[in-house]
Amino acid sequence: MRIKTKEDRRDRIKFRIRKRVQGTETRPRLTVFRSVAHIYVQVVDDTTGRTIASASSVEPSVKGALEKSARGGNVAGAQAIGRAIAQRLKDKGVTRVVFDRNGFLYHGRVKAVAESAREAGLEF
Repeated sequence: MRIKTKEDRRDRIKFRIRKRVQGTETRPRLTVFRSVAHIYVQVVDDTTGRTIASASSVEPSVKGALEKSARGGNVAGAQAIGRAIAQRLKDKGVTRVVFDRNGFLYHGRVKAVAESAREAGLEF
């Protein structure tokens, strides 16, 4: 696979990460996807292929809880998404996850999601 675009590069990184990172029932995989305007997070059990919980900046429940300056395209919005997914997982009894940055660099919004989820009580 030749790297022609940024998406090709991210796919190669993503495949390398997914070789090592796998979600189980006791420790599911928390994966992050960021677009220019929004951020999406879901927690997946790879053994059954089931999504346990998800949160995104386009959901009305999350969007209504955001502060004025926070939106899906900035760090404040990403922090709110991290807190939301942590709360949803704690309600389901999941406290330990494996973090999958999905080929994105660990800084900015991806880092904000991870750190706010850790602060809200998730372990990874």
